[in-house]
Amino acid sequence: MKALICGVGGQDGAYLAKFLIDKGYEVWGTSRDAQVATFANLDTLGVKCKVTLRSMAPKDFRSVMTVLYDCQPDEVYFLSSQSSVGLSFEQPAETLESICLGVLNVMEVIRLLKRPTRLYHASSSECFGTAAAGPANEHTPFAPRSPYAVARHRRTGWSRTTARRTRSMPATAFSSITSRRCARTDS
Repeated sequence: MKALICGVGGQDGAYLAKFLIDKGYEVWGTSRDAQVATFANLDTLGVKCKVTLRSMAPKDFRSVMTVLYDCQPDEVYFLSSQSSVGLSFEQPAETLESICLGVLNVMEVIRLLKRPTRLYHASSSECFGTAAAGPANEHTPFAPRSPYAVARHRRTGWSRTTARRTRSMPATAFSSITSRRCARTDS
């Protein structure tokens, strides 16, 4: 199996790369500028030399198309987008564009590849605002309270609708992560 991790340089991308490599996957990873990125997280986990690293600008369709056509992945993990709630108030248009356009480009290229490719794109509990009834689930109403949350909510809703309506699309979009456990590795 071959996996492409968009945003492999971050914490989640690096741990996912190690996990997939340990399962026997061939792993490719992207960063906006792979030639100058340090990929310190991959180095720390000892897997940098096992990942094929490529530059990809998620908002640029041609860039996304080039990487996906070269890689021909079985699975795509889209972890690459603006992720700061605070910054989203300062740059709401950039936030919406980086979160929505990137996954749209990936979904379109997967459709054009005409091969069975699974897509995972991370969402955020921020989409639910302050869910008073405990952990969010599939029935929890969306109540975004920041430009970041609105962008994540729009992307999640668009992906679900597209996946349901477009039977010819080979991608499976997983969204609305409602809980996440983070483990410290230094303790």
